[in-house]
Amino acid sequence: MKPIQYAIIGGTGVYDSGVTSFQETVKTEYGEIEVDITEIEGNSIVFLARHGKEHGTPPHRINYRANLKALQELGVKQIFSTAAVGSLNPDYQTGALVLLSDFLDMTRQRPQTFFEGGSEGVRHVNMDDPYCSNLRKQLLETAKLQDVRFKGGAVYICTEGPRLETEAEIKMMKQWGADVVGMTNVPEVVLAKELGLCYASVGFVVNMATGMESGSIQLDKIDEMVARNKEKVSRLFMDVFSNPLDQQGCKCSDSIVSL
Repeated sequence: MKPIQYAIIGGTGVYDSGVTSFQETVKTEYGEIEVDITEIEGNSIVFLARHGKEHGTPPHRINYRANLKALQELGVKQIFSTAAVGSLNPDYQTGALVLLSDFLDMTRQRPQTFFEGGSEGVRHVNMDDPYCSNLRKQLLETAKLQDVRFKGGAVYICTEGPRLETEAEIKMMKQWGADVVGMTNVPEVVLAKELGLCYASVGFVVNMATGMESGSIQLDKIDEMVARNKEKVSRLFMDVFSNPLDQQGCKCSDSIVSL
């Protein structure tokens, strides 16, 4: 198969957009991953459903290493992802779109790296630009031409899940500087950087975090808001990919420090 440069990681919205795709199973040392590949405006694009197409894999059990390794083996260089998030920032209300700019990690059990030492020695990954500045710039410029409005950049804090956060935890996260909270973006963003891939992510604000406002979370409302945003954001991603991209405007392909 010829190398495929672009990928989108997220929910199942892209499968409902009318494009014709075929399934491919990619074998990696971390497990097998099923993806969909489609041809759009002359570009082959990989779609990967993070939780599985039936949304049956909870965040703490996602095989993040297999997912990212499968994309690399297909030849992917640039990745966009989506993430449903709760807001800790009163400026980012339910229904808003935010562009992730940095992250805090509160996960505990997930394999965080491809580098386990041994004969390869000790390696570290540079995190001064976790969400590719080049991809984010391209995304913002393309969004200006479309009916897509970002409320701003956001610091994402990742929790282990699958439970939601307590009010005390949210108060602490706000003091740390987090704008939104979710359960899936770490270690995904880290593993992409380790593989030298450009990675950017859009957050869908589906609720205000615990204690930010009164009332309980309504799951039907969350599904409605995700459905409202995912099609136009997927189209935004594909429009960015329709113009040739390279890795000259960032340092993502050269992020590893060896000791």
